[in-house]
Amino acid sequence: MKRILSTVAMATVLAAGAAQANEGATPRGVGDLDHVWVIMMENHGYSQIIGNPYAPFTNAEAAHANLATSYFAVGHPSLTNYLETVGGSNFGVRDDNSPDWHNKACKPNIATGAVSLESTSTAICPIWGSGTDAETPALDTTNETSGPPPVIDVDGKVGYAAAPTVGKTIADQLDARGMSWKSYEESLPMGGADGVNNADGVFSNLSTFTADEQAQGATNANVVSLYAVKHNPFAYFRSIQESSEQMEKLVAFDGIGGLYGDLQSGKVPNFSFIAPNQCNDQHGRGNAGPFCNFDPNDNGTQVGLNPALIAQGDVAVEKLVTAIKASPAWHDGNNAIVITWDEDDYSVSPTTNKVVTIVDTNHGPHGKTSKTFYTHFSLLKTLEAGFGLPCLNHACDASAKVMSDLFGDGDNDRDDN
Repeated sequence: MKRILSTVAMATVLAAGAAQANEGATPRGVGDLDHVWVIMMENHGYSQIIGNPYAPFTNAEAAHANLATSYFAVGHPSLTNYLETVGGSNFGVRDDNSPDWHNKACKPNIATGAVSLESTSTAICPIWGSGTDAETPALDTTNETSGPPPVIDVDGKVGYAAAPTVGKTIADQLDARGMSWKSYEESLPMGGADGVNNADGVFSNLSTFTADEQAQGATNANVVSLYAVKHNPFAYFRSIQESSEQMEKLVAFDGIGGLYGDLQSGKVPNFSFIAPNQCNDQHGRGNAGPFCNFDPNDNGTQVGLNPALIAQGDVAVEKLVTAIKASPAWHDGNNAIVITWDEDDYSVSPTTNKVVTIVDTNHGPHGKTSKTFYTHFSLLKTLEAGFGLPCLNHACDASAKVMSDLFGDGDNDRDDN
């Protein structure tokens, strides 16, 4: 459907790595998008998924839909990439720590200039305001390893200097335009996301246990972290934490307002961010049984992977894609499903941070592959183009190309008059 948008004066798109203290111009290059579902998988590189016999649906979908063959995650670890996908910046956060919920006294990393690293154990201050994000070096010995060898960010050649950053995400942008969004998080307890850092769908870090339950081993430490807040990037932002209306947009897969109910009714938001739990997104958990065990010897290839974990994730993707395409919403307007991986967790030379990204639309080309260099910043920029939103932070970089060849080239552009 066409959306009539007023013309807004925007800043010029800046070159890659240049300072970008606010939103920029609305990107062009894809058509009008009405609904987009982004499914975020975990911790496996391109060569570990493509051609893997334990991922038959994912490989069939890559062949049937459109596949980016030069798409790169940005940094490490997981949370950093989630923030970059929805906000175009790491916001000074380069670790997986949980939020410092509702702490209005602490200052966010972009304000202080401090960088949260894997060696930092403090919770993440709610992100808001403006400031400077953290550098993403192409070859990194400051985080996750002291090297050599270094951890490889992006392709081992491209890096991003610390740059002025505004503390917001595509969710804030959609709200400002009167559009809708939700973050669907599998195994999130029915009580909601506020204060929940990890959970199994029933019990969480907030649970209290009786003496009898504790005698049977029921402790917060023993809760299987199927839901992890590090995979729910919107929870880290002050604009979300301090609004009960916004927190209600962080929902589970099941129950009232959950993913499957929304899909069945056809009443879905414009933007859906979907995070399967840590057994279904191929991340793995050490205390969740053999089918969810971490890869025993992750060396960047298919050798040493836990085949059950790969297979379980593949089935999860099939279930999600099937449910989306069965929804009345799939046939309402111009829509897209994006399946991507947050990072290649084993990015040590010669393995880069290249990940699989599949784009399936109900209106554009199919069966295409693209060798164009893309990153999570490119995906954000493409979504902003499709929704008529300004580019945000590093999505404004000239190196962040709109994924026109995979989404369609804009034949159904909105009317901006």
